[in-house]
Amino acid sequence: MAGERILIAKVGLDGHDRGIKVVARILRDAGFEVIYTGLFQTPQTVAAAAVDEDVDAVGLSMLSGAHLTLAPLVVDELRARGSRIPVVLGGIVPDRDLGPLRRAGIATVLTPGATADQIVAEVRAALDASTTPA
Repeated sequence: MAGERILIAKVGLDGHDRGIKVVARILRDAGFEVIYTGLFQTPQTVAAAAVDEDVDAVGLSMLSGAHLTLAPLVVDELRARGSRIPVVLGGIVPDRDLGPLRRAGIATVLTPGATADQIVAEVRAALDASTTPA
C-alpha cells in the first residue's frame, strides 16, 4: 500500500520540530510521499493544504499541550471542507486525553517511545479504517 500522500504539520506555537522531521523520514522510507508544511501552522492552513494537495492522511505533531484544542480544530476544518481525511496525532498526550481526542475525530495518537514500525503501522491502520465503508 505504498505511495500514499501524507501531510505533516506543526499546529500552534510549538517550535520543536526535530521529532516531526524524524517521523517524516520514517514515513518517506516506508514509501509515503510526505509533505511537511513547517512550523506555526493554523488548523485552517493545515486543512486547506491537505485538501489542496489531495493527501490521504494528515499527521500532526504537538508538544505544547494544546492538543485538545488544536487537533480537533484541524478535524473540524477538514470536515467543513467536505474531507474525511484521517488525522493522526503524535506528541506529549496524557492517557486521560486519548478518549476525548478519539471522540473529536482523531484517528490515532502516537506518544513518545513509538517505534518506527509502530508509526508506520498506525498510519496505515488509520488509512485502512478511512477507506472502510461506515
